[in-house]
Amino acid sequence: MPKISTHADGLPANQIREITQAAWATPGAIVLSIGEPGFPVARHVLDAGIAALDRDETNYTPNAGIAPLREAFAARFGDQQSVEVDPGRVYVTAGAQQGLHLAMSLLLDVGDEVLIPNPGYPTFGMTAQLLHAVPVEYPLHAAHGFQPRVEDLEELLSPRTRVLVLNSPSNPLGAVFSEALTRSLMEFARAHDLWVLSDECYESFTYDVQHVSPARFDGTGASDGPDGHAARVFTSVTLSKTYGLTGIRVGALITPPGMQQRLDNVMESIVSCVAASSQYSALAALTGPQDYVSTALAHYRGNRDAASAVLRNLGIDFLDAQGAFYLWADLSHATDGDVRSWVHRLLRERGVAVAPGTAFGSIGEGWIRISLCGDSAELIEGLSRLPSRPHTAGSPDREIDAG
Repeated sequence: MPKISTHADGLPANQIREITQAAWATPGAIVLSIGEPGFPVARHVLDAGIAALDRDETNYTPNAGIAPLREAFAARFGDQQSVEVDPGRVYVTAGAQQGLHLAMSLLLDVGDEVLIPNPGYPTFGMTAQLLHAVPVEYPLHAAHGFQPRVEDLEELLSPRTRVLVLNSPSNPLGAVFSEALTRSLMEFARAHDLWVLSDECYESFTYDVQHVSPARFDGTGASDGPDGHAARVFTSVTLSKTYGLTGIRVGALITPPGMQQRLDNVMESIVSCVAASSQYSALAALTGPQDYVSTALAHYRGNRDAASAVLRNLGIDFLDAQGAFYLWADLSHATDGDVRSWVHRLLRERGVAVAPGTAFGSIGEGWIRISLCGDSAELIEGLSRLPSRPHTAGSPDREIDAG
């Protein structure tokens, strides 16, 4: 049998899917391992997709997407971040993941290096590897609230460094970058002439803090941006989390000026365009009633607060989540240095599935990610089955400050 490519053969297993699929096969399991919104999709969103099919909107669309949807994405992002976005810079994608892939395809040559967070979402590294690029992990440590530090990034630079990946609000951490940190990260990227790829999947879900996009501090063209700076930020957003449209597969990549023809070529070689009916559903989500978003935000916040109380009662350390819909908790007192095996043991013995921290990088050893999406009572019951942390003198319970 012919040999498959080394870069594909070497992709790591997705530990989130690994435990979740095991949970789905376990009768009665409480599944807290996957970030799947639990509310029904808004009726007007479904109706828009059905109407598109009824009128036979089943042909190709432009590679970049239908014009009204691009305009809606541009208007929404511009309003949220107080920046002007030309709809011509908006590229409709099959979810945020395709946006990440398109951007990396455009920016990385073989052997180029991309700075990715550890802990961070696993496809950052997987996508780079598929493109024959080299993912270089920058550390996010509990001692610094799991926030990136410019001095750590500086130490990882090489002549092949091309792209800095940022993720705020963070999956898996729930951490949110402050305005000051975001500005300093952009100054770092500018000083070293790096592209910035910003994953903002959870931009609608923050708690008592503001989401600040790196695009606020970007230039506006080749050399005529603020203070004469060139634009360098690619922003990947999605409707999957914001509106519960994980299966509709619509997101957007907001690009620096002048990228459309290049992206058309890349998109054509992969999938041509996003399904037309999905685009019309997305348009309805962005321009119609926003009740789903406000309801989901209140639910996730309530679940965060209730789950935090359970963890405190058990003496389990965790990061105080400021965004997204996850809690990042330290179970190192129970995992014996192998959290990946331990989560499967927890599922077998106590019927609860959580994502192992090592799914997101080596710094996640001993930690777990808890999804806050689902039923509140089920969430509380599942967390109550976690092993409490034995109290020892001189080692008080602690809650990690995220900012």
